[in-house]
Amino acid sequence: MAEERGTDVPEPTVSSGAVTGTVTAADYFHGYSVVGLLAVVGVLFVAVAFGAGRLLRPVVPTPEKLLTYECGVDPVGEGWAHTQVRYYVYAFLYVIFAVDSIFLFPWATVFAAAGYGATTLVEMFIFLGFLAVGLLYAYKKGVLEWT
Repeated sequence: MAEERGTDVPEPTVSSGAVTGTVTAADYFHGYSVVGLLAVVGVLFVAVAFGAGRLLRPVVPTPEKLLTYECGVDPVGEGWAHTQVRYYVYAFLYVIFAVDSIFLFPWATVFAAAGYGATTLVEMFIFLGFLAVGLLYAYKKGVLEWT
């Protein structure tokens, strides 16, 4: 018994490669050629913009222009400054929670779909386990303690 298709479902089509039974490299790479062409156009656009900027800008080097400049303040002392290495852990925590939010919202919509409940629940607990390992690492480093 053939199933009846709705009006919004298109009929399946057969490509030329499937009719003869052979798939050529041209058929395979046709979809990638559009992406490659778009990448080449993007690189050319950036190259032309940089080239035009280099040709059109005035070049008048003076000693004042060659000084280090930051926020309108003349440089005082050495250009080398020590930074706190512990700030990378704050960035690490941000990435943990940003990735968490990126994956939890789509997961919630898939979890609500019929037939995907148990599988997506197991996958999400595995993902939350990885996040828990990251939080445990931050806790062991003492980042979560206020000093």
